[in-house]
Amino acid sequence: MISRKDFLKQASALAAGSFVPMYAGSNLMNGFAGKRLTVLYTNDTHARLDPFPDNARRFAGLGGIARRASLVKKVRAQESNVLLLDGGDVFQGTPWFDVYGGKVDLELMTGMNYDAMVVGNHEFDRGLDGFAEAAQKAGFPILASNYLTRNTPVNPYIQRQIVKEFDGFRVGIFGIGIQFDGIVERKLHGNVSSHDPITVARRGVESLREYHRCDYVICLSHLGFQYQNGRTDDITLAGSVAGIDMIIGGHTHTFLDEPVFIENPSGKKTIVTQMGHSGIRVGRLDLDISGLNGNPVIESRYYLIDGESTSLRGQQQTNP
Repeated sequence: MISRKDFLKQASALAAGSFVPMYAGSNLMNGFAGKRLTVLYTNDTHARLDPFPDNARRFAGLGGIARRASLVKKVRAQESNVLLLDGGDVFQGTPWFDVYGGKVDLELMTGMNYDAMVVGNHEFDRGLDGFAEAAQKAGFPILASNYLTRNTPVNPYIQRQIVKEFDGFRVGIFGIGIQFDGIVERKLHGNVSSHDPITVARRGVESLREYHRCDYVICLSHLGFQYQNGRTDDITLAGSVAGIDMIIGGHTHTFLDEPVFIENPSGKKTIVTQMGHSGIRVGRLDLDISGLNGNPVIESRYYLIDGESTSLRGQQQTNP
């Protein structure tokens, strides 16, 4: 493994200079004529900074944070309004985490100008002090509205929610972390306590809609896509809480080729999506924000991060 300093230098150079060809003659633009918001997202990257080896049994040659950074840079060059978000579990999985404890990941994500991430369960793998030490390298918000962090080392680094504005269109973003029971050992999360995701999400939506006057609400969730054991998941959250427009998930490493639409208590549809793991895909959702009446038109697709032929897949347009 090369040194942290040399890797950061190489990754920055690759991201600055790489060209990202598109799949089957497609380009990065979509068909919307008016204003649009482009949401790019990852989840469960698990310290996979390098591509998978060419001889790997699965995902050979795929991924790599420099390639992802190059892609994001190209999208931002072509789109005026771009959000870059992460569904948690940035830590754990390769020697990069074993040696640097997540600091390199968060430095590189800062260089990519991530707008926010949610706390994943593996962010606690080195305890609260290790989490706090790495979080100092994050130049972007780390969200978890259902974690009470007061009087703990991570309190300065975890926020409940943020608001981003694009041409007068206000987007509220809040985070929901997984409940600790059976997932995170007490010795690792210490005095951080987790609270009911649905109750907290309802309060978060109310705050963002009523107080912050947000036009659109995104939940970054590390609950997991769907379970059969009664544990709260993204499908349950979407069907239980009115006012969430989009849930970007993580934890279950679910590869969704297209988002799922769940009817919420208001009768509207909530988008639920997730991009697997290890950074081999980057998801993309384009919203038409030129004049919202009800739900905006959504165009969904994802990029397969496969090096010189990074591919754009799954072009689907729908109005939920």
